[in-house]
Parts: sequence; C-alpha cells; structure tokens
Amino acid sequence: MNYDPEKLESITFCRSFLHGYNKDQVDEVMAKVIQDYRKSAYEINQMKEQLSTLDDTIKHYKSLEEAMQHCFVVAQKTSDEMKAAATEKAQGILQEAEKTSQKMVSDANQQVNKINLAYEELKAKMFTFRKKTEALLNAQLEVLNQLSDE
Repeated sequence: MNYDPEKLESITFCRSFLHGYNKDQVDEVMAKVIQDYRKSAYEINQMKEQLSTLDDTIKHYKSLEEAMQHCFVVAQKTSDEMKAAATEKAQGILQEAEKTSQKMVSDANQQVNKINLAYEELKAKMFTFRKKTEALLNAQLEVLNQLSDE
C-alpha cells in the first residue's frame, strides 16, 4: 500500500500561486489513494470470498457431523434393538428347551410307570401261574399217591 493512515495525515500540499494547492501533486496523491483503495477493496473482496468459502466448508462439516451423530444414534438404537431381540429369542429358546425337557421327563416317567405296571402284572401272572402249577402238581401228586395206595 502506498498510504497508511499516518502517512495520509502527514501529507501536506504546497500552495501554488493564488493560494491553491498544486493540482499535479494533488492528482498524484489522489491517484495513489485511489490505487490503495482499489487494492484494499480487491483484498476485502478476496477475503470475503475466502470467508464465504470457509463458511460453506464449516457448514458442510457441521452437516457431516450432524449426519454422523444421527448415524451413531441410529446405530445405537439398532444395536439396542438387536440386543433386546437376541435376549428375547434366547429366553424363548430357553423356555422351549425347558418345555421340551419337562415333556421328555414326563414321557420317561410315563414309560417307567407303564413298565412298572407291566412288571407288576407279569409278577402277578407269574404268581398265579406258580400257584396254579403248584396246585396242579399237588393234585397230580395226590392222584399218584392214591394210585400207589391202591
């Protein structure tokens, strides 16, 4: 920059005849001031564009951050739902296994009862057979004894 505020304050123009300022000198200073202001305006516009670009970049990253936070929330919710579903399914499997094992125990007890009943029936039949056979043998023995007595 050609001029800063301190230089502008210290500029003095020489007076020409008729108590006015030297037109060439004033025109030269004005040209430099205009040049400085144009340069400053250009730099300000450049900085505004950079600021706008940076602002857009910040907005972009903020939207990405929001999207990522949303994704994390959705992932957490999905994870919780999957965990709850898995726990529920595991409890269902355990309940089903418990029912199945109880049915198997119940069926086994019924079979044991049937076998015990069949065993008791066979035992009773064996006892009856034994008594009948014994009675028959005793009757035949008696017949033989009578025959031998005669």
